[in-house]
Amino acid sequence: MSEKMATRQAYGEVLLELGENNRDIVVLDADLSKSTMTTHFAGKYPDRFFNMGISEQDMYGVAAGLAISGKTVFASTFAMFAAGRAFEIIRNSIGYTKANVKICATHAGITVGEDGASHQTIEDIALMRTIPGMIVLSPSDGMSAKLLIKQAAALNGPVFVRLGRAAVPGIYEEDSKIEIGKGMCVRDGSDYTVIATGVMVNEAMIAAEALEKEGVSIRVIDMHTIKPIDREIIVKAAKETKGIVTAEEHSVIGGLGAAVAEVTAQNCPVKMAFVGIQDTFGESGKPAELMAKYGLTADAIVSAVKKL
Repeated sequence: MSEKMATRQAYGEVLLELGENNRDIVVLDADLSKSTMTTHFAGKYPDRFFNMGISEQDMYGVAAGLAISGKTVFASTFAMFAAGRAFEIIRNSIGYTKANVKICATHAGITVGEDGASHQTIEDIALMRTIPGMIVLSPSDGMSAKLLIKQAAALNGPVFVRLGRAAVPGIYEEDSKIEIGKGMCVRDGSDYTVIATGVMVNEAMIAAEALEKEGVSIRVIDMHTIKPIDREIIVKAAKETKGIVTAEEHSVIGGLGAAVAEVTAQNCPVKMAFVGIQDTFGESGKPAELMAKYGLTADAIVSAVKKL
């Protein structure tokens, strides 16, 4: 396993590598570069970094223009202000034009912690996956973030990358065969399947170990790509196991769970349970406390499996 690292930190590190290898990469930020980790790129390549100020809609409009002019643009702010405040600009100026903009949104989900409900975006996956042609990524650890962002940079078109504030345990190594659009089976099992994304992949692994001690075999799938979702791995799990639990640090409405249910409903109906934010706003608190309060834990996954 790789070292414990926040996915936003991994983003900052991989930007430096990408910037060195490609002079057409330009980075924009909305006055949060120390938090989004684009500050490292700004320090090394100041001529290709633009602080747009607290003006997210302007930033994504400029990003679209730069991309249409031939640049590969990474534009970052907190996920709430990207997916939320700038949604219409992202939809019309980036999605509609198929602009080559990578929307790398940090501080997603409830693990933002003390910043509270105004900054805890639990709707971003739902919003971004409705935009035609938008690729939606949600890495589970630092290494997968690096590998997926490198692949995103090589694609010509819009990508939304969901990144977190807190450091998370490593799951992958540098030589891991992770690929956009292909879910990763990180643990095999025959009784039930847990399909997780982001920080919940580690919780799913802990839950699987706990259930194994009780004689229940759990398959764990890291669905790092929400769109295009890996239909094949979902249908295979639906056919080979007794039920599917989805786990996400996002609302259960419109996110990973909904995307998986759309696939099973059309191809192989199966019993399902959904671990996530249950149609409520968050509040200020320590990340671990919030994860426990809102049922985003290994224990919650164990309970969901047992209900099935």
